[in-house]
Amino acid sequence: MAATVLIPTTLRGFTGNRSELALAGSTVAQVLDALVKECPETKTALFDGEGKLRSFVNVFVDGRNIKELAGFETEVKDGTEIMLIPAIAGGSGRKSVLGEREGEKLSNDEISRYSRHLLLKEVGLKGQLRLKAAKVLIVGLGGLGTPLAQYLAAAGVGTIGLVDYDDVEASNLQRQVIHRTRDVGRPKVASAKEAVKNINPLVKTEAYNLRLTAENALDLIGEYDVVADATDNYKSRYLINDACALLGKPDVFGAMYQFEGQASVFYAKEGPCYRCVYPSPPPPGLVPSCAQGGVVGVLPGIMGTIQANEVIKLIVGGGEPLIGRLLVFDAWRMKFRELKIAKQKECPLCGKKPAIAQLAEYDYDEFCGLRQEEKEEPILGLEAKELKRRMDDGDPLTIVDIREPHERAIVKFPKAVVIPIGQLARRQNELNPKVDTVFICKEGKRSILAIRTLREAGYQGPMFNLKDGINTWARDVDRSLPQY
Repeated sequence: MAATVLIPTTLRGFTGNRSELALAGSTVAQVLDALVKECPETKTALFDGEGKLRSFVNVFVDGRNIKELAGFETEVKDGTEIMLIPAIAGGSGRKSVLGEREGEKLSNDEISRYSRHLLLKEVGLKGQLRLKAAKVLIVGLGGLGTPLAQYLAAAGVGTIGLVDYDDVEASNLQRQVIHRTRDVGRPKVASAKEAVKNINPLVKTEAYNLRLTAENALDLIGEYDVVADATDNYKSRYLINDACALLGKPDVFGAMYQFEGQASVFYAKEGPCYRCVYPSPPPPGLVPSCAQGGVVGVLPGIMGTIQANEVIKLIVGGGEPLIGRLLVFDAWRMKFRELKIAKQKECPLCGKKPAIAQLAEYDYDEFCGLRQEEKEEPILGLEAKELKRRMDDGDPLTIVDIREPHERAIVKFPKAVVIPIGQLARRQNELNPKVDTVFICKEGKRSILAIRTLREAGYQGPMFNLKDGINTWARDVDRSLPQY
């Protein structure tokens, strides 16, 4: 039997950048064995040391999770599609999450402004009054938060909370169209609040220039009816999910990377939560962020608008929200796929025997691998200026650039050996274990993963990470080079 295995962007570095592979096998296990034989680097990405599928990876057969089928023994027929989905975040006639709460009577100006909504029987006057009464919290004002804030403001959501702790950077402007060139250096919440007011001065905005933490999440989220997760890191995703589940709030999820996006509504009262789908995050660095891997500028606009649509449906009532469904979008191939997801009875948050009851007592840093275990060998880093001194002194060094060719075309690092990260384990014999090896990437995060990968593969030589990557080299050593 021949099946088509669909490879998401985040794993294509392990498959020679192939997005599809035709592989033989009569069960999922046999097909995945064939995948590992064809692309050996996928083994460590998909399976742990005991050969078990990593918990941040889901396998779908023709749109259904193998957890809901026969697991790895699920039968595969000719033409079956097997889709690998790593972490990157209802029915008609359903009630509004606001219950019977509605806003005050619409003014004549509001009737004129929202007339296209009022003409829809699915929204109408009652739905618009609910939008006016609603309070929506947007966490993250980057690519996804941009269309969320803009379209929710235009739709007439009464109160919009804006959470972010970053300032606007020039690299944001390629996709975060709520910000303008003149806003570079300003807090994102200030820029976004001003833009929201310009779109709709009738909307009340609350700006929170802070980092969402286990200490403040329940108090902040508790003030709102719906939360839209527009963040870009796993710690925030699990924190938002957990707070929403504990408070009984819907978490409207969106995620993206390069050309691929995901969207769902995690609402533990009615369906699965984020932990049901992804029980644990990937190791730091394995699934790069958009800052490390890039993103086509229009993708967050598409995915953020889908999130805004889900928020509006939850508030108005009716429709079919993405509860129990994961929408996957490939912008490069212009394909949408819908995957069924289910509540898991063993989920530690919303399952039969929940173990998570207090956010403040849960160590999110440890859970997401952000805290280094004492027993774990530390990863040594070199500052850019120190590396430059050692190069000038003629110290014996091997500098390894682990970036892909298209990324190296942006800026090359002097005297570097090129070994893409997906090839490191099988090419370790090209390194000299008797000299220091320094690994470089854009920001110094993927190079940490590279060192861990080689350690697991048994490499014994001394290894160093260029702290903050090639960008800090361009900033502190050679300013003729661009930062990207």
